[in-house]
Amino acid sequence: MRRLFPVTDQTPSDADREWTLDELADAYAYPVTDGGNGVWLRANMVTTLDGAAQHDGRSQFLSSAADMRIFGTLRGLADAVVVGAETVRLEGYRPARARGAFAARRAAAGQRPAPVIAVVSASLDLDFTAPLFTEPLVPTLLLTGAAAPPERIGAARRAGAEVAIAGDGPGVDPVRAVRALADRGLTRLLTEGGPRLLGQFVAAGALDEMCLTLSPTLTAGSAQRITDGPAPAVPEWFALAALLEQDGFLFTRYRRA
Repeated sequence: MRRLFPVTDQTPSDADREWTLDELADAYAYPVTDGGNGVWLRANMVTTLDGAAQHDGRSQFLSSAADMRIFGTLRGLADAVVVGAETVRLEGYRPARARGAFAARRAAAGQRPAPVIAVVSASLDLDFTAPLFTEPLVPTLLLTGAAAPPERIGAARRAGAEVAIAGDGPGVDPVRAVRALADRGLTRLLTEGGPRLLGQFVAAGALDEMCLTLSPTLTAGSAQRITDGPAPAVPEWFALAALLEQDGFLFTRYRRA
């Protein structure tokens, strides 16, 4: 892997060397924030050269070994992974696991052994017998609206999940969802989409950082973009913070300008 930006005199020149997980963790460390209750919401998504966020309904076809190492590193740094219910169903989400490579770093930061999986769902139409609910190292958190079916809330809690109301109507308010996580001490946030959830965070102005992998693939077809949903009044500008490359994949980091 090689760093294309920012480049300093200390930037390694051995582009063929695989970075250690410690090096990746240093490169993707959460910034120290002094506003917004210290909350930082970053997204991790992948897209093809022609703008597709998935192929045949799944993103794994666009990925690589290096992309998955970064995926694991971002999870290893996060307090919570925020994901939409549709993505949970399509990707067969499982609980986050504790990884020895990040244990000391997480302990020093006062974090739990693994990140909380926080699922955003208005209807709570989820399989509560799935491993995400029956086998988590830390309880799965459901973010839903005030109009969620009471019987589904009860079923979720009986399955061991925690339920947080983050909206006055049938849906979830993105800003209130972030606040609900922060109220639980979960401030280093990572969202893995899907496109509808990410679009809601973008429209609400709640996204601080985009970690976008550009996959050297073309899919054509009619696959979704990485975001879907309402557009903000004006486009929001982000500034390039870092750029890595391996095997033709570009790993970008953009922060709110």
